[in-house]
Amino acid sequence: MIQTSARRLPAGLVRTRPLIAQGLHGAVDRLPDLLRLPVAYHLGLSDAEGRAADGDGGKAIRPAITLLAAEAVGADPRSALPGAVALELVHNFSLLHDDVMDGDRERRHRPTVWALFGVGEAIVAGDALKALALEILLEDGRPESRRAALELTRATSEMIRGQAEDLAFESRLDVTEDEALAMSAHKTAALLSCAGVLGAVLGGAEDRRVEGLRRFGWDLGVAFQAVDDVLGIWGDPAVTGKPVASDLRQHKKTLPVVHALTSSGPAGARLRLALSNGELDEEAVAGAARALDEAGSREWTAALAARHLAAALSAIDTIGLEPPAAADLREAALFVTGRAF
Repeated sequence: MIQTSARRLPAGLVRTRPLIAQGLHGAVDRLPDLLRLPVAYHLGLSDAEGRAADGDGGKAIRPAITLLAAEAVGADPRSALPGAVALELVHNFSLLHDDVMDGDRERRHRPTVWALFGVGEAIVAGDALKALALEILLEDGRPESRRAALELTRATSEMIRGQAEDLAFESRLDVTEDEALAMSAHKTAALLSCAGVLGAVLGGAEDRRVEGLRRFGWDLGVAFQAVDDVLGIWGDPAVTGKPVASDLRQHKKTLPVVHALTSSGPAGARLRLALSNGELDEEAVAGAARALDEAGSREWTAALAARHLAAALSAIDTIGLEPPAAADLREAALFVTGRAF
């Protein structure tokens, strides 16, 4: 596992948080009354009764990268706020639907929206966020906003493709490493790549900087997903808010699982046998986790994450970004790939 020297929230994420919160409050206020409560609850802006709350709505990493990218190309971060808010709405649209599809009853140590309000309510709330995201971008009116809307639409399509692959792979034991890497890129790297692009585009940057920030976000996204895949098996439930080995229980073909399945040793054979027997009991889950350890899959996935993190950091070192914001981007990248949350 990549580790950072401290678990404090990076300065760039702290600094951009009030502006992001302001934008999200404004977006939620635009929703119809029936949708406002489940969305505000999901974002940590209210409790289940609608009372204002300053709860855990996540680290807001993607919108922070958008604002930091705008600063890094020499623009006022407010120029990229429509993109930051739109991106965070799309991300949370995906989380609302993911919780339904995966049957997860808890997120960030609270009941999920579908568990609390109902499946239909969670689906409709997610749909509303996706539509509102594009509305916010397009009504901004600048030519850059039209390009940003196209970038976000394409990234959203890639993310949905990744989710479809994730679901399809659950019933397969022959998923290749290349397929698993592509799924990771679609599911996670697409939106993180878009985060940097939106900041650069809305900040009026030239194409060289736009493409450099695209590469930064893409490699960071693959590293981010690799770390998340490790946590999905070996993470502490008290920290992650998910059951131990939750990805194994759901037959998810995450990067460490696919690495072990494609290995030629006895550990891979035992894992294939365990995952071919339907629902896993506690003993089977423990045996599958041991097989992953024996195959070296945790170490392989951590090394993969480290390579992509290095590539992400290299991508922003060569495009002439403003030093303070570039340093914030580096710190944010190190933070999200060293997380235990």
